[in-house]
Amino acid sequence: MSKLTRDSLVTRQFSDPKHYPYGFSRSGDFSISESKLLQQYGSLIAALVDGKLAPETEDDHGYLAAAFGQREPRNPVERVWVKYQHRINRPKMASIHGFSKPITTEDDDVEMQETGVEIDIDTD
Repeated sequence: MSKLTRDSLVTRQFSDPKHYPYGFSRSGDFSISESKLLQQYGSLIAALVDGKLAPETEDDHGYLAAAFGQREPRNPVERVWVKYQHRINRPKMASIHGFSKPITTEDDDVEMQETGVEIDIDTD
């Protein structure tokens, strides 16, 4: 296995087929310039965040600080990475059919309660 270097990660194009199977630019979540930045720097930032690569430059430390929420993103690369993280970690939308909790009882034996109402049934 080859050793990861900063230069090899910057030249490697980043993609996320699980969340963006048709690419970042076709998703509608990112502008064209944002998708290009994410493709170019995404592999580097992902390796830094996962701990596969140690930060070497001041930019690397900035990417990590922005990714972990220690400071606000200061450049377009940091902003698009934070936006990407928010998009893939957003809550899932509800079904169009709705959602309801199943009604469960603690006890399988259901007791009948008296209401005090008498019912007369005429059998003619």
